[in-house]
Amino acid sequence: MELYKAIKERRTIYGIVKESPISDDRIHEIIRETVKYVPSAFNSQSSRAVVLLGEHHDRLWDIVLETLRKLVPPEAFPQTEARIKGFKGGYGTVMFFEDQQVIKGLQESFALYRDNFPVWSLNSTGMLQYAVWVSLEAEGLGASLQHYNPLIDEEVRKSWDLPESWKLTAQMPFGSPAAPAGDKEFQPLDARVKLFK
Repeated sequence: MELYKAIKERRTIYGIVKESPISDDRIHEIIRETVKYVPSAFNSQSSRAVVLLGEHHDRLWDIVLETLRKLVPPEAFPQTEARIKGFKGGYGTVMFFEDQQVIKGLQESFALYRDNFPVWSLNSTGMLQYAVWVSLEAEGLGASLQHYNPLIDEEVRKSWDLPESWKLTAQMPFGSPAAPAGDKEFQPLDARVKLFK
């Protein structure tokens, strides 16, 4: 029942602050355990996660901001800047990656499924992102899922000396919620779920 409660209560929370109801060690433990146990095709374990706290978290969102400053029209930039500063205002960020070297190895070893491995890799990273999100929610943290990749990939790789084979798939800023999520509307489930028995 606790799992279903966390699933139902998990929402996109944009209003976050630089506080956490749990320790840095607990945050690290949650991410490590989730990475360890999330399933992957052929047990490939291709998912990678980098947890950024303190100045490292701030650095990521500075990279995003300066990257977007070069791309977003000046008249639209204030809104973009406000959004990025909101993410930077959080406690930390989890960056999610898929190791392309692992995927390439599987493609070479199992040629019959060659075209499927990149798709299955995305399935795995999606499961990891969701599991981390629900786990953070269960601990009292708010989060959202962002995708500034591939715009920031090269700078991220350089800043944290990450392997070339790690492909960035998403960024999850998190922190103590400063404001609740807005109302959420649901489409009729009969149009989304079919049961045959």
